[in-house]
Amino acid sequence: QVQLVESGGGLVQAGGSLRLSCAASGRTFSKYDMGWFRQAPGKEREFVGVISWNGGSTDYADSVKGRFTISRDNAKNTVYLQMNSLKPEDTAVYYCAGGPRLLPVRREEYQYWGQGTQVTVSS
Repeated sequence: QVQLVESGGGLVQAGGSLRLSCAASGRTFSKYDMGWFRQAPGKEREFVGVISWNGGSTDYADSVKGRFTISRDNAKNTVYLQMNSLKPEDTAVYYCAGGPRLLPVRREEYQYWGQGTQVTVSS
């Protein structure tokens, strides 16, 4: 089992930045590709981005490309989501997830999930 705990959410004005963290415990963190998803009220949970187990590859949703960056520190069992140039439409609960080593983009592919952290962007 892998336990995931997100932190770093909050309220920010449009154009601002936030950095989310996801701390993992349990089985070897570096065995997994790590993804970020988000879910806005009344909407489906959607893919934000993913980073490979060794940090060598990333993939992002078109809606966040150029604004969001995922990184990881395997020594600290932590993955990060740096969010810049935030927009009101980025408002959502953000979840980190652990999945297989194939840069998964579908939520069904992920085995482990955190509880989420709220990000609210005011206009």
